[in-house]
Amino acid sequence: MNYYSAPIAKLIDEFSKLPGIGRKTAQRLAFHVISMGYEDAEKLSNSIIEAKKSIKYCRICTNLTDKEVCNICSDPNRKKSVICVIEDPRDVVAMERTREFKGQYHVLHGAISPLEGIGPEEINIKELLIRLQEHPVEEVILAMNPNIEGEATAMYIGKLLKPIGIKVSRIAHGIPVGGDLEYADEVTLSKALEGRREI
Repeated sequence: MNYYSAPIAKLIDEFSKLPGIGRKTAQRLAFHVISMGYEDAEKLSNSIIEAKKSIKYCRICTNLTDKEVCNICSDPNRKKSVICVIEDPRDVVAMERTREFKGQYHVLHGAISPLEGIGPEEINIKELLIRLQEHPVEEVILAMNPNIEGEATAMYIGKLLKPIGIKVSRIAHGIPVGGDLEYADEVTLSKALEGRREI
């Protein structure tokens, strides 16, 4: 039996599709939205639509941006000779919070995971290789999450890059195994960057 009218039930269903949102949280969010003033609800709705329409991938690093080239790639003060390869756009934010890394990024948008059917072709490894051919660098830092998928991805990329003669390093494991960069604090990430090692 459905206890809610159709529009409320639909709103709850949509919220519950979001990652980390269970049924109860979805209900709270739905009722919060319903209790908002019409203008505030419209602003929220428009913000979602605007973000969905305007956000695209940076043509250099594949990070999310509303421009052709993201702010980091277009910043003349960033070291173009060092690229930090990460799994997810949220990891860029995590790394930037440390204020330690002054190079550029390359976002893979995933990690190799055979169990989930994600191979090297499904993530932005090819784009990384093309980028390195067009603009050679001194070092590539592999900053994948310290889990099985992250390790597999780092090893795969490391094996591809070693013959090219680029220094390849992996961030140190100050981050707990099984954790995500997104949730690491700035000090842990700073230490991980300082303690990176060549692979």
